Amino acid sequence: MAETETAGPAPRLALLTPYGLGASEAEATAHALEAACGAGDVAAVILRLAAGDERSLINLVKQLAPPAQAGGAAVLVSIPNFDGDIVSVAARGGADGVHLDRADETALRDLRGRLRDGRILGTGGVLGSRDAAMVAGETGVDYLMFGGLFPDGVAPDADEVRERATWWAEIFETPCIAVAAAADEVAALAATGAEFVALESALWLGDPEGVRTAQAQLDTVR
Repeated sequence: MAETETAGPAPRLALLTPYGLGASEAEATAHALEAACGAGDVAAVILRLAAGDERSLINLVKQLAPPAQAGGAAVLVSIPNFDGDIVSVAARGGADGVHLDRADETALRDLRGRLRDGRILGTGGVLGSRDAAMVAGETGVDYLMFGGLFPDGVAPDADEVRERATWWAEIFETPCIAVAAAADEVAALAATGAEFVALESALWLGDPEGVRTAQAQLDTVR
């Protein structure tokens, strides 16, 4: 990774679904994604799916991906604690790539080699260690994500997310996503230089107005 020499454009939005998303929430989530992706410049959606059998997961992705993709967003599949083939689920479900949290270097390099046709690989869970972030960045991932709720619903320290995103954006070319768990975090994260600011599901799932509000804050960076 080389050092960044010039400031980039204004950040774009990303959306995170709740953890454990399953078939029972699929219809409502698909409608919410359609509305949210029409309310702002949403570059990516990370689907945090509940682990299950591959066929069911593929069908779930087929239901959730099109509304987001129709709005111009790339769709990434994340399946915590999944023992199956996430690359197969993403590819056969029509998603644009895969997101892994707390993945080791070997796993990321393996996925990078298996993801074909321009499919995206991203990773998170590197907030606590600069060394871990740099190792992940050297594996060929397309982005690193700083922040995001833990699976138990606890939010990381907002100041730490902001600090780490600022550090990364100032030094490295690999894009980063900085995650807002609360609406009042968006403006500060937009000022970090991160290429993307992600919204946790509480900020968009129930009302697309949260996306419009966040977009307005990102637009002030231009």
